[in-house]
Amino acid sequence: MTDEQTDGSVWSSQEQIAAYLRDRIVNGDFEPGEKLPSLRQLEARFSVAANTVRAAIATLTRERLVISEQGRGVIVRRHRQLTMRPAAYKNPAPQGEKYQWLAENEKRGMAAKAKLLHVGEAVPPAAVREVFQLGKGEPALLRRQVLSLDGEPCELVEVYLPLGIARGTKLMNNHLLRGGSGRVLEDLGYPSLRCEDRVSAQLPTPEQYAALQMPTKLPVLRTFRTTFSTDDRPIQAEIMAKAGHMYELQYDF
Repeated sequence: MTDEQTDGSVWSSQEQIAAYLRDRIVNGDFEPGEKLPSLRQLEARFSVAANTVRAAIATLTRERLVISEQGRGVIVRRHRQLTMRPAAYKNPAPQGEKYQWLAENEKRGMAAKAKLLHVGEAVPPAAVREVFQLGKGEPALLRRQVLSLDGEPCELVEVYLPLGIARGTKLMNNHLLRGGSGRVLEDLGYPSLRCEDRVSAQLPTPEQYAALQMPTKLPVLRTFRTTFSTDDRPIQAEIMAKAGHMYELQYDF
């Protein structure tokens, strides 16, 4: 849709105005430090009352995309979405080295951290049960952690593993695993030979909303990853949720 097509009949609510401005910010049309159009300009463009525009700006402020500065107006804080490259950290870390996701983001000059939230047996979602061919009430091992960049939570990760593989191993331990679960699986004789990603956008669950400290009702990017080993045996299923307005995924073919 072009700017000329944005009229009051289309952009008639604060959510739609916020969506329009958000898109311009994350795609780089509004640069960091640049002023957004004035309140009067936005009122005229969208044919709405001033309070509606103010509410849209308040939404972007809560999302940490803009900031209001005395005497300057509303200023863009954040540039484009941070690009994440899953293929760069899909393989287990070399022996003795840290989890690949942490290492790759530290190379980009970011402070990357992982915080373990839960380890224990749980009945997984139907999609995971299908991967592992589990019965309706049959459990798997769940390892849940939240990943952060520069002090901000960016991804909630739920790793499910078959109990037939995990029982009696380090995977059951209630602490972070050096090199990640993939490293432990490889040491146990289950190398990661193939990954399959399914990516979708959805509204966050209450748990995702809280863990990612979502500022408003925005979707998350949900990746369902299955990792296969020798004989195409599924050894790990992951559900990864990222704040959709802050991150994008890049896959190279």
